[in-house]
Amino acid sequence: MRHKSSNAAWPLPSAAVLGILAVGFTVSPQAIGLAQAGVEYPWCAVYSQATVGATNCGFSTLAQCRATISGVGGLCLENPAYVGPPPRAQPKRRVQPR
Repeated sequence: MRHKSSNAAWPLPSAAVLGILAVGFTVSPQAIGLAQAGVEYPWCAVYSQATVGATNCGFSTLAQCRATISGVGGLCLENPAYVGPPPRAQPKRRVQPR
């Protein structure tokens, strides 16, 4: 027995299709830009040769890094690519007359 396949697609007005495509093309570059925005962390784990000497620079604290390498071997180093946040501006103190 042969089944009849339906060739009927959902009917969308062409304006709706164009609107969906326009939104898709507008949002996509923004999503790609967010996904590519890398975050630098101050600590790197350099794993032992048993793990092919891999490096992971995704640690906020030295304690996080040390906990990760415990049991697998390796060492923790400061990330040379880490710049850190810009220094915060100090509020100006008002000198009060005596």
